[in-house]
Amino acid sequence: MTTRILICDDSTLARKQMARALPSGLAETILFANDGREALEKLRAGEADLMFLDLNMPEMDGYQVLEHVRAEDLPIMTIVVSGDIQPEARERVRKLGAIDFIKKPTDMALVLSLLAEYGFYRPGDLENAALEDSELTPDDHFPSHEISVSLSDYLQEIANVAMGRSSDLLARLLRVFVKQPIPKVDFIANSELHMAISAANDSETYSAVCQGFTGAGIAGEALLLFADASFHEMAELLHYETFEKESVNVEVLMDMSSILFGAFLNGIGDQLDLKLGLGHPSVLGQHRQITDLLEHQNSRDEQLLCIEISYALEDRNIQCDMLVLLTEDSVPFLENRLQYLVD
Repeated sequence: MTTRILICDDSTLARKQMARALPSGLAETILFANDGREALEKLRAGEADLMFLDLNMPEMDGYQVLEHVRAEDLPIMTIVVSGDIQPEARERVRKLGAIDFIKKPTDMALVLSLLAEYGFYRPGDLENAALEDSELTPDDHFPSHEISVSLSDYLQEIANVAMGRSSDLLARLLRVFVKQPIPKVDFIANSELHMAISAANDSETYSAVCQGFTGAGIAGEALLLFADASFHEMAELLHYETFEKESVNVEVLMDMSSILFGAFLNGIGDQLDLKLGLGHPSVLGQHRQITDLLEHQNSRDEQLLCIEISYALEDRNIQCDMLVLLTEDSVPFLENRLQYLVD
């Protein structure tokens, strides 16, 4: 039995991982799409029977793809593969027509089980694929131009999965839906760090908390920058008894850093297969502009690997940015992990 499969994901690493989870005997052709618009072009041309669809993509996200598929009545069965594991995300994609949901990173056994369940693969074939390692590595039909994975793409994908964990925890605690941004990854000098924060507004003031972390071959710090205008609404969501005292702002900062830093950094550590030791969080400053809050970084002459995530709560006017800054000395470790992953 052969099936024409489309894998739609903006991450080269995620596309590669998904393709490797498919036994070669299943797919007559594996097609790839870098974003939702490209996927729809292939679907309208009738090029696929089954689509594995990411949710968090530029140009057109997975939700929008599902909406178009339903509106245009396109003949495709869709399994969503996403780092966004919020219960609300699962419910929304099912309502839009997805037949199932797989969380990232991709679990090969789960993929094969779902393919059998929905009739794309016979149980006997699954057993044979499990016994023959060669069938589980579809190098014969995996395009060579898809194999190259950059360090930036690698970090963006593991940040995406870690973000999904932290957003899920935040969503469950606050009973909200957290809109998933696309993590931004770049090398940047300490002196230019304030320029990395895309959501910052020069006229607004922020408060910030930082927390260092270390592991075998990796070190850095996480910064949480919270817009002062968001404190009152966040205090309400956290069910504080009073919203106006200055001490409440510090409590909001510490509570938010505890929720986001812990889940995100643990998610990073799990994917890198290492235990990260976390330092004590400390308040960098309150009610100041971004450039002032990040002034402590300017004295260090170093390039940083910067991961930026701008959290946004649906139907809430809350602005919260997290920066994860990895030292230059962490790069060799990350490159070795990447090489091991893609070999």
